[in-house]
Amino acid sequence: MTGTPHAWPHAPVKVGLVGAGPWARAVHARVLAAGPETELTSVWARRPEAARETASPYGAGVAATFEELLDGCEAVAFAVPPAVQAELASRAAKAGKALLLEKPIALDLSSAQGLVDAVESAGVVTQLVLTNRYHPVTRRFLKDAQGLDTVGARSCCLSGAFLGGDFATPWRLDHGALLDIGPHILDLLDAALGPITRVRGAGDLRRWVELTCEHASGAVSQASLSGAVEVEHGITRIELFGRHPELTFDSATLDHEESWPVLRREFATAVRTGRSGELDVRRGLYLQTLMAQALES
Repeated sequence: MTGTPHAWPHAPVKVGLVGAGPWARAVHARVLAAGPETELTSVWARRPEAARETASPYGAGVAATFEELLDGCEAVAFAVPPAVQAELASRAAKAGKALLLEKPIALDLSSAQGLVDAVESAGVVTQLVLTNRYHPVTRRFLKDAQGLDTVGARSCCLSGAFLGGDFATPWRLDHGALLDIGPHILDLLDAALGPITRVRGAGDLRRWVELTCEHASGAVSQASLSGAVEVEHGITRIELFGRHPELTFDSATLDHEESWPVLRREFATAVRTGRSGELDVRRGLYLQTLMAQALES
């Protein structure tokens, strides 16, 4: 994993991890334990044996209860289904813990609003794991997109995750591509083209979804979403068109190992300064609102 470019001047943030599935093992535990900005203190999961398997490579503890996890950390990272995250993250916020949240932040809009209310009442720091946003290539693309006279965009976010394997989980199979990968593409389109004012959706949530987004700038963007297609690697691609040469973002060029140190350092910085960045729980609520609008249409 790529190291951080500068020494960390503070004590590492003590982070507890909720969840012990494939994503928790492959990313959360490994990234949080790598430091120097964070320290993985303990893991709590529904299955204690899975929590031990996740924690042991890093010398982290295994919490017997969620309350025990909260007692031993400053911040909590979540790698659980959205319905579970919304409920437990609200409890963690009320306990004064900073939150590192997966997307979507909840299963529905009312639960997402409830989590935001708990965060705002407690005044805790939050950050979203929107992987692409922490990569230097993505940030250059978004910077290049600013100020362009873009009139339209087409995009896709495609994978075979629902066809089998570790990420064909019940909540993904039940709720489909919009909730699973919709936050990624909606976030990028919104950041590249300006605020989305209206979203319309069509298709089958479990097979293929088409979104049409109208932006405050007057631009119109379209997004194709699926987790049920045979592709060798996941595809996230955005093409911007207008009175400028075509500008393209393609995730095929990205090594996400470059994202994790940036995410870790920015989360730890937010915790130590007490100030959330742009990609906070309110951003998650905004994306949840867009997805709810697409579902209604």
